[in-house]
Amino acid sequence: MSELSVNHLLGIKYLNKEDIELIFETADQFKEVINRPIKKVPSLRDITIANLFFENSTRTKLSFELAEKRLSADVINFSASQSSVKKGETLIDTVNNILSMKVDMVVMRHPNPGAGVFLSKHVNASIINAGDGAHEHPTQALLDSYSIREKLGSVKGKNVVIVGDILHSRVALSNIYALKLQGANVMVCGPKTLLPKYIKFLGVRVETNLRKALEWCDVANMLRVQNERMDISYFPTTREYIKQFGVNKELLDSLNKEIVIMHPGPINRGVEITSDVADSKQAIILDQVENGVAVRMAAIYLLASKIKQQ
Repeated sequence: MSELSVNHLLGIKYLNKEDIELIFETADQFKEVINRPIKKVPSLRDITIANLFFENSTRTKLSFELAEKRLSADVINFSASQSSVKKGETLIDTVNNILSMKVDMVVMRHPNPGAGVFLSKHVNASIINAGDGAHEHPTQALLDSYSIREKLGSVKGKNVVIVGDILHSRVALSNIYALKLQGANVMVCGPKTLLPKYIKFLGVRVETNLRKALEWCDVANMLRVQNERMDISYFPTTREYIKQFGVNKELLDSLNKEIVIMHPGPINRGVEITSDVADSKQAIILDQVENGVAVRMAAIYLLASKIKQQ
C-alpha cells in the first residue's frame, strides 16, 4: 500500500500531490463505510488519540471525534478552558502529561500559528493540525477539495474563487495551497482591507468585484468575516459588506451559468450568503460536513499506519 510522505499533518504546504490523492482514495473507501448500517471499522483499535482544543470548536472537534470513533480508536478529549493551561501550564507540559498516558496521536487546535510544528519537534507522537491561528487548517482544505472532486469530477482546471475575509482565515491559505497543488485556478475576492499583502506571491488572481469573480468561477467558497480575530474595523458596516460581498439567490440566478457554492461553516446567514443560497441545490455545504468525517478518517488512518510500522 502507498503511504504518506509525512509523519504529521501540519499543513498543506508540507504535502505533495500524491499525498492528497492517497488521502482522497482512502476517503472514498471510508465514505462507503460511513454509509453502511454498521459504520465502524476495527482499523485503529490499538491507537489512542488525544484531541487538544485550545480554542473553541464545535464542528471540527465533533468531526474528528466521530472519525476517530468510526475507526475504533481510543479517544481522549481535552479542552483548554477547563485545564491547567488556565493556571499557567505550558503547551509542552500539557502535552507531555497527556503523552505520559501513552497517546499515539494528537489532534490540536491552537491560537498560535506554528503550534503544531513546534509540538511535532518536541513530542513523540503524530500531530494533526486542526487549525493554528490564522495560519493553516489542512483537513478543512482537504475536505473542500474532496467535495469539489466529488461534485465536478476533478479539481484540475477548475476556477475556484475564495470570497470574504482572506486576511484572518486559515481556511483560505490551506485551500490556496491545496487547490494549486491539484492544478486548479484560484482567485480571492473581498474588500482590499481583508486581502493580505502577501497574497500576490501565492500565484492567485485578485478581484474586488464580486459579480466579476462569480462570472469567472466554477466554484465559490464563501468565508465568514472573522470578527473574533479583528481588533480594528476593516469595513464601514456589516450592511455595506453584505451589499458588496454577500451572495443572494437573485445574484446567483442572474449569472449566465450555475456555479457551486461552498462554505466551511459556521455560516453567518444573511451576511456572506442568504438562507435561500445556503439551502439551494447549488450549495454543497452539507456534503462538505459529511465528507469531513471520511477525509479525517483517511488522514488519521494513514498517519496511524506509519506509527504501527515504527
